Amino acid sequence: MITRTIIAFLVTCALAGDAGAKPAMPAPLLPAGLIALPDTSGRIDHLAVDLRRKRVFVAELGNNTVDVIDLSAGKVIHRISGLEAPQGLGYAPNSDRLIVACSDGTVHVYNATDFAPQKTIKFDDDADDVRLDPNSGRFLVGHGSGAIALIDSRGPTKLSDIELPAHPEAFMVAGDRAYINVPDGGQIDVVDLTTKKPIAKWTPDRLSSNFPMAADENGHIAVVFRGQNRFALIDMADGHIAAAIDTCRDADDISFDPKRKRFYVSCGSGEIDVVAVGTTGLRSLGRTPTSWGARTSLYVAQLDRLFVAERAGLIGSHVALAIFRPAESTK
Repeated sequence: MITRTIIAFLVTCALAGDAGAKPAMPAPLLPAGLIALPDTSGRIDHLAVDLRRKRVFVAELGNNTVDVIDLSAGKVIHRISGLEAPQGLGYAPNSDRLIVACSDGTVHVYNATDFAPQKTIKFDDDADDVRLDPNSGRFLVGHGSGAIALIDSRGPTKLSDIELPAHPEAFMVAGDRAYINVPDGGQIDVVDLTTKKPIAKWTPDRLSSNFPMAADENGHIAVVFRGQNRFALIDMADGHIAAAIDTCRDADDISFDPKRKRFYVSCGSGEIDVVAVGTTGLRSLGRTPTSWGARTSLYVAQLDRLFVAERAGLIGSHVALAIFRPAESTK
């Protein structure tokens, strides 16, 4: 991609111009493919995956569409149109359903075999992030001025709402709890999914704008606070910050790589920050250039690939799903 090539060229020139510069760190991520998203304009939001069919779904918010990409064929094979700014996506393998959460408050449910529409559920406003609870098979959808809806993927029907003090951004399900970023409330809420009641509220000191979130396998959630461009590893038990490190600007997604014990942070500043978790804390393994505005991503451990949505930029770039592989990967 032209934008990524320009960034890499400028970085190389800067290093070459400094005779005393240290050798550059080996890139932790390597390009592994680029799949065009034809006729797509505007901002791109979140991704989801159907592992059985090796398909990636892309929410094209500014284009009012969702593209379905066949990874084996390396191309878009279907487009869902007529949506109002799709933001969040979720795929439930047990019911073989795809849901699309849109900024007008609608949640659209599709059969993932042929993408026939099955139902539309209407919320008050701003249906946003989506997660699948692997234990219950329910979808969780953040929406409105402060709620997360529980949706039975088999129905599909709305079961109930979990009330929050403000609009939720990213959240994670771990066991019978949900950990929820509520940036307008300046807090992280912990909710019991059985009782639907809050059990804790954490307000990290001197940190703000907590948007992306992911969980590791050792009882932590990782949160990026955009206000300070700060990556924090937070203990799920009591909310204390176990470690923190600076990261790239305008982060919107984090994924955890369980094999290598590292996180991938995608940022609108046009880079992916790779953060390793070790016995001595957090360590940046380097930043891989993408394109300006490419802030949404998804790492799929079963495929050992990181997928990054690259929107049209300012310097001749085109729209694509960029694919990266860890440098140590042999696949």
